[in-house]
Amino acid sequence: MANILVVDDAAFMRMMIKDMLTKSGHHVIAEASNGNEAIEMYKNYKPDVVTLDITMPEKDGIQTLKEIKALDPDARVIMCSAMGQQQMVIEAIQAGARDFCVKPFQPERVLEAINKVLA
Repeated sequence: MANILVVDDAAFMRMMIKDMLTKSGHHVIAEASNGNEAIEMYKNYKPDVVTLDITMPEKDGIQTLKEIKALDPDARVIMCSAMGQQQMVIEAIQAGARDFCVKPFQPERVLEAINKVLA
């Protein structure tokens, strides 16, 4: 079981991910709707894993990822992207993301990514 921070600007996406993770025994320790909140939550909760949306207002996922990695080089971050964001996914992996999932989410794929980064 891992403590997970779920970051997405869409409340229904956070709810969907939270539901998926909770059903598989993980604990969603906090949620954030933008990059600035995500960084604060990361500092406050020190989650085991972060699921991070790439496209968000205020501060996008790539910038947020870079700031989280600057705070904690060992941070385990899984990027969540929509179809057709391959370039941003590549950039995120180069910036230190451990894995990525594409929306619409396949629960098995999300859990596989979580288990992989925890291993």
